[in-house]
Amino acid sequence: MTSFQFDTTEGNILLSWFQLSPMEWDAIRLSLSVALNSMLWSLPLAILIAWLLARKEFYGKSLLTGIIHLPLVLPPVVIGYLLLVAMGRNGFIGKYLYQWFGVSFGFSWKGAVLASAVVAFPLVVRAIRLSLESIDFKLEQAAQTLGASAWRVFFTITLPLSLPGVLAGLVLGFARSLGEFGATITFVSNIAGETQTIPLAMYSFIQTPGAEAETARLCVFAVILSLISLLLSEALSKRMQRKLGQGDAAH
Repeated sequence: MTSFQFDTTEGNILLSWFQLSPMEWDAIRLSLSVALNSMLWSLPLAILIAWLLARKEFYGKSLLTGIIHLPLVLPPVVIGYLLLVAMGRNGFIGKYLYQWFGVSFGFSWKGAVLASAVVAFPLVVRAIRLSLESIDFKLEQAAQTLGASAWRVFFTITLPLSLPGVLAGLVLGFARSLGEFGATITFVSNIAGETQTIPLAMYSFIQTPGAEAETARLCVFAVILSLISLLLSEALSKRMQRKLGQGDAAH
């Protein structure tokens, strides 16, 4: 009877390749934290702006729409520079935040959150706006006719019906935040353990001789995270489209 012996050499090499260094773990942890915080803190404003654009007509609406979508077309370095000028410790807004509240965005993880929120904000607003515009306005009018207040209509009808779009926007914004590089490195620099997210860590490893494995590991991790986020966003978008189709069929 022939016996087979498993050569563990290749297996050990493979396992060692996936052993992340503390610097890599810090970059992954910080990236997830920055992306999550940027979405949570920007969500209320994104819902408000999306609701205004979807439900109201006002002077300057086109200008507001253009400003909201500027981060999609501006170079990330320009966004980072504008944040530095406005929100840095000596910026025309940041200096007052620091003097009055002790809050400083420059060269800290909070600044990375702000940069990620700014670049992802248009994607979140657009997804929520499209979801709001797809809701049958007659449902809201009927609730108001029955005596429901504007706040109650929003929280019991508008927001629940737009929830798939809200979630899709959050997931898409989360994926965009994970990949943010230019605005972050311009605004808060590349500080290990403080502002060094996955893209910034990869940038450092690329410049370091012999760090090809570290770069490749972070690249694989970034691709997996982004792919999961995009698939989830696509699934939520399809669910929203199915709901809209059912609503149209009912009418």
